[in-house]
Amino acid sequence: MSIRSICVYCASSSRVDACYTQAAYSLGTLMAREGISLITGGGCQGLMRAVEDGALDNEGKAIGVIPQFMVEQQWHHTALSETHITPDMHSRKQLMAKLSDAVIALPGGCGTMEELCEIITWKQLGLYLNPIVILNINGYYDHLIQQLERAVDEHFMGKIHSKIWSVASTPREALQQVNDMPVWNPEIRKYAAL
Repeated sequence: MSIRSICVYCASSSRVDACYTQAAYSLGTLMAREGISLITGGGCQGLMRAVEDGALDNEGKAIGVIPQFMVEQQWHHTALSETHITPDMHSRKQLMAKLSDAVIALPGGCGTMEELCEIITWKQLGLYLNPIVILNINGYYDHLIQQLERAVDEHFMGKIHSKIWSVASTPREALQQVNDMPVWNPEIRKYAAL
């Protein structure tokens, strides 16, 4: 599968450690240099701004998908390559997934983790078949990864479902995993109890 666009979930908080901001900017930079379009939530702060600016500063394409109420609050990045305005959060997430050939989750709060868990669920159900990579900068997602592993160990998810996502520790590694991960077989949902 040729990866032409990646949806990046990430924080909009600007009060996070610099290591997260640097990783986000680096990811956007690497994507631009590889000719991969960036799909984000279109925000103008935090890691979202950093990954967008990383792409834009390196002549890449950054596409934002943001609900109308956030535009009204002026929470949107105004210099993106494209901006899609949606009526609500649900349609925002659907469009971000539809536009993407893969997902990478940078660190973030409840919104980011909700997006990540939802896209994992969609893939488990065969609704999204593309690669999903958890970019575990500074061990941020260690506990979430342990929880996902426990869900498998205790049979809340099938063992096969642990292959839905992969974990990377650097932006370069995340892009490599996106390219290496096979397309998910939707028939796998039949084996949810395994």
